[in-house]
Amino acid sequence: MAWLGAAVALWAGAATARKVGRQRSAPQTLSETGLYSHFEKREVAARNLEYSPQYPLWTDGAEKRRWFSLPPGTSIDGANPDAWVFPVGTRFWKEFSFQGRRIETRFLERQPNGAWLYATYAWSEDEREAVLASGDRATPGCELGGGRWHLIPSVAECKICHQGQRTEVLGFSALQLSQDRDSGALHAEPLPAPGVDLNYLVKNKLLKRFPKARLETPPRIAAATPTERAALGYLHGNCGHCHNGEGSLKTLEFSLRHALTQGPSAVEQGIHTAVGRPIKARASGQTQDAVLRIEPGNAERSVLIQRMRSRYAALQMPPLGTVVPDEKAVELVSRWIADGLTAPAAPGSSEMTSKPEP
Repeated sequence: MAWLGAAVALWAGAATARKVGRQRSAPQTLSETGLYSHFEKREVAARNLEYSPQYPLWTDGAEKRRWFSLPPGTSIDGANPDAWVFPVGTRFWKEFSFQGRRIETRFLERQPNGAWLYATYAWSEDEREAVLASGDRATPGCELGGGRWHLIPSVAECKICHQGQRTEVLGFSALQLSQDRDSGALHAEPLPAPGVDLNYLVKNKLLKRFPKARLETPPRIAAATPTERAALGYLHGNCGHCHNGEGSLKTLEFSLRHALTQGPSAVEQGIHTAVGRPIKARASGQTQDAVLRIEPGNAERSVLIQRMRSRYAALQMPPLGTVVPDEKAVELVSRWIADGLTAPAAPGSSEMTSKPEP
């Protein structure tokens, strides 16, 4: 009977492998993802809650709406404020509109094997349908003028940004949903009903094990000035998911992510890994006198600003997802560099590295 035991073990192992590896294919249409209760009327299902991060990601000036849902009876594990764990079946949607017309809706869903399903749906010109876009390549979404096009990203391009840290969900975190919202945040959006923030999530048992102290003192970038807070918040929301101490770019030792529990504060990270620090390598398109990531008092020679302003493929930052520079962000960060910074202190020092708020 040894063969029977071996067969049972083999079957059990195969069943486990099937369970672990099970991941459904993306639905062919947006209407099948569960976002809408009535697709033709664009009525969003009541179980899908709209939210807005305080530091939105720039995407060529797109207007955005975002929703999430959790399976009934489940909650997010917030024990680690920097890396929330989402239950299987969690869904996120992000809608992109240009000049009042829906162009694409991106979709994320947590699968039984723990992986995330990525999909993007392209809206027809008359907005009567939204169908699954190619996951293998970027596809044209809409013309932005000057020969530039907003591109609907491929799945691989989505993962480049989303997999740059421990959690693949971006824009839905303790800092982004803090009750202490930055009034100076760039491209800030009104908080949509029902007012999803940390308090809402905890009160409605959608977020559990979140540290009480963090709830009583909401997360905030404790910068020296409002300009610095807004600038570092923008860099966190637009750059920190790749430039941090955890992902594939950690060897650059250049962190713009605001971590709540690990290492120095966002101010220390953003200043001590950038201000006065030489670049690792010169990119094509940089000026010859740009040798520091941030040169105190000189935005024009700061590589950070040159990369933010450029849309030359070898130089631009972010490298994906945008073909139009965010001029307001360039102005904000340039003002911070020109007016708010002094010589950097040594890493870990308590010495102020910015001019204090008046």
